[in-house]
Amino acid sequence: MRVLVVGGYGTFGGRLARLLADEWRLVLLLAGRSEAKARRMAEWTRSDAVLVPFRFDRDGDLAAQLAQARADLVVDASGPFQAYGENPYRVAEACIDAGVSYIDLADSSDFVAGIGALDARAKAAGVFVLSGVSTCPALTAAVVRRLTPGWREVRSIKAGIAPTPWAGLGLSVVKAIAGYAGKAAPVLVFGRPTPGTALVWTRQRTVAPPGAVPLRVRHFSLVDTPDLRVLPPLYPHLQHIWFGAGPTPEILHRLLNGLARLVELGLLPSLSPLAPLFHWAINRLRWGEHRGGMFVAVSGRDGEGRAIRRSWHLVAEGDDGPFIPSMAAEAIIRRLIDGRRPQAGARPATSDLELADFETAFARRAIVSGVRDEIPGSEPVYRQVMANAYDAMPAAWRAVHDLREGALTVAGRASVLRGRGLLARVIGAFIGFPKAGDDVPVSVTFERLGRRERWTRTFAGKRFSSLQEPGHGPWRHLVMEHFGPFAIAMAPVVEDGRMRLVIRGFGAFGLRLPQWLGPTTAAHEEIVDGRFRFDVEIGHPLTGMIVRYRGWLEQA
Repeated sequence: MRVLVVGGYGTFGGRLARLLADEWRLVLLLAGRSEAKARRMAEWTRSDAVLVPFRFDRDGDLAAQLAQARADLVVDASGPFQAYGENPYRVAEACIDAGVSYIDLADSSDFVAGIGALDARAKAAGVFVLSGVSTCPALTAAVVRRLTPGWREVRSIKAGIAPTPWAGLGLSVVKAIAGYAGKAAPVLVFGRPTPGTALVWTRQRTVAPPGAVPLRVRHFSLVDTPDLRVLPPLYPHLQHIWFGAGPTPEILHRLLNGLARLVELGLLPSLSPLAPLFHWAINRLRWGEHRGGMFVAVSGRDGEGRAIRRSWHLVAEGDDGPFIPSMAAEAIIRRLIDGRRPQAGARPATSDLELADFETAFARRAIVSGVRDEIPGSEPVYRQVMANAYDAMPAAWRAVHDLREGALTVAGRASVLRGRGLLARVIGAFIGFPKAGDDVPVSVTFERLGRRERWTRTFAGKRFSSLQEPGHGPWRHLVMEHFGPFAIAMAPVVEDGRMRLVIRGFGAFGLRLPQWLGPTTAAHEEIVDGRFRFDVEIGHPLTGMIVRYRGWLEQA
C-alpha cells in the first residue's frame, strides 16, 4: 500500500512515519517542497516500511504529481489549514479527481466543518475524504461515545489538551494559534451559539486517570478546535461545549492570555506577526514535568433519565504524548492495510474510529487513560479519589478502606525504625511518631467524620493520628492527609493489585507551599497471603528518614 504523506518530514508527518515504521506492508512517500529534507528524514528513520523521499508542491500541478506518486491514500499533515487561501480543498479535490482517498490532520474548525461540501463528488468517485483525523475531533468524538452509551441526553462536553512543555510545536501550529488568539471561537452556552474569546476564556483542571499519577493542576484557555463546530450537530440536546489548551510554563501561557486580551479589546489587530517569536520562545523557554495529558468531561441524562457526570483522562509520559495527534491517521492506515475501509464520502472524522483504535496505539507507549465516574461524597475517601481504579484492588484491601460511617479498627504487628538525626527526632516527636521496635503490637482505627476520616494509629500504646479527605481545587483527585497544621497531597497509584502513594503537593497553615519544602514518602499497601500489609517511610531532604513502619493488619 502506497501512502503519500504531505508534510512527511514535518512535525506531525514525521511522527506518523515513526508510528508506522514497523509496518512492512507500507510504502510511505515522505513529501514536501524540499526533497533534500525528505531524503534526510527517510535516511534517519529506522523502518520496516519503505520510506521514499518525494517532492510535492501543493501549489503545483497536483494531477501530475498524484499520477507520479501512484498513491492509494494521501495524508495532508502540513498546514496551517487556516491559511489555505481561497481554494482550501484543492488537494482533496485533486485526490477525488484522481480516484485517490484522502485524509488530513486539520485543526481548523472552518476547514473540517466545511469538508462535507465534497461529499457527493467523493461518493461518485468511490473514495473517502476525512478531515480532522487527529486528536480533534477524531479522538474527542470517540471518547464522548465511550462515555455516553445509552444516554438519553448529552448536555455538556468540556475537554482540554495539556501538552508537555518539552514537546516542541511546529511553526504552522503556532501560526494557527496566533491567528485566532483574541478572536471569536464558537462555544455553546445554555444551548445558544456564543462567541467565546480564544485564549481569553480560561479555567483550571486536573488531569487524573484513575490509579495513575495525575498531572499537576493546569491552566486551560479556550482554543478554536473543530470539535466546537462538528460535535454539537451530533448531540441535539447539547447545552454547553468548551475546548481548551493548557500549555506550560504557565507564566508564558498567562502572557499569551494578556496579549490575546489586547486583541479582543482592539488594541492589537492580530498576534500573527508575533508567531515566529512565539515559536522561538515555546521551543526554547521550557521547564517543568516532561508529561502531558488530556481530559474529556461530559454530563447529561442516562437511559433512565437520571443526571450523570463522567470524565475520561489521559496522561502521557516523556516524548510519547506528542505522537497522539498522529495516532488517528495511523489507525486509519492500519485499518486499511487490514482491509477495513471507511465508507466513501467526505466528512469530518467524528465516526470512523473508536476509542479502542486509539487504545491499541496507546498500549505501545507510556500512555495511560481511564474513566472517572462521579462518586458521591458519602462514599469512602479512597473510593472518591481512586474512582474506577478502586474496584481493581483486592476485596480484602477494600474491606479496610470501605468506611462509610462509624468506625473500624484493624490490628496486627509491625516493626518501626526512627531516623537518628537530631532534626528527624525533633520532627518525629512533634508529630507523635512511635518509637523504634520490632514485632510491635499495632492497631489502626478509622473514624468517619463527614467527608473526612480520622486515622488513629497505636504502636505499643503510643498513638498518633491524622485526618484524610478528598482533595479539592489544585489538589483535586488527590488524598489530602493532615498532620496538625501540615497537609500532604498524595496520588493513590494502582500497580498489579498494590496501591502506592505518591506525594504531589504540600501545604502548611492553609497555605500551598513548594513541594520541595515538604516531606518525602515511600508508601504502599497490598494483600499478601490474605493479610493487609503496609510499608510506610516518611522523610525529608534535610533530615533523611524520619520514620518507617511496616507490618500487617486484620480486622479485630
